[in-house]
Amino acid sequence: MTKKINSKLTKLIKYYSLINYNLIYDSNAINRYKKDSFKLTGNKADQLQKLKNLLKNIKNCSLKKSATNLVFSDGNPSSKIMLIGEGPGANEDKEGLPFVGRAGQLLDKMLLSIKLDRKNVYITNVVNYRPPENRKPTDLEIARYLPFLTKHIDIINPKILVLLGSTALNTIIGNELVISKARGKWIKKKIGNCSTEVIASFHPAFLMRQPDQKKMSWIDLKMIRKKIKELKIKIDK
Repeated sequence: MTKKINSKLTKLIKYYSLINYNLIYDSNAINRYKKDSFKLTGNKADQLQKLKNLLKNIKNCSLKKSATNLVFSDGNPSSKIMLIGEGPGANEDKEGLPFVGRAGQLLDKMLLSIKLDRKNVYITNVVNYRPPENRKPTDLEIARYLPFLTKHIDIINPKILVLLGSTALNTIIGNELVISKARGKWIKKKIGNCSTEVIASFHPAFLMRQPDQKKMSWIDLKMIRKKIKELKIKIDK
């Protein structure tokens, strides 16, 4: 029993060491302009480009009017692991990519703790343009972008869908759930033609404000790692 406890403690210490390293984050965005070029089937690539064009040309959207760039996605479109956050922040709006600021740095460390990175996951947000002052998207804005998000999930067709934060949780699962109660539980859900295993966890930005909750995110990450093995998902290196 002591040996088992020591093993768990060692893994937890290793995780904390990884995600707490350099707690004073660099305020600069992560430069990802030189993106990896992933091979896609023509159909999937065409569908993603059409969806991106639809979002670029969206009408009557106050978010688009105040934003600099469309923030569509990052990562590998062929991945079977999809992550959904809330919406772009200032750094994301500048670079046109999700999770490139301080929260993105923490997300990268969290992924690394279960041997994942942006080459083997796919990342997007509930809304694709930055809400002014980094505020939470309104219910009306979320509803405006939900058809695009649903189509996005349908195209990627992930086996595992990770919802980061309450906005992603409530958008996909429902408003009756709170993140503290819903996190760490698997839900089988059909979205469009995609049948996927869904799990919610805390948003990295929340973990930066509430670092004591990182221990709960570690539980969620271990569950994701276990599910990857159960579903026999091949991780591209």
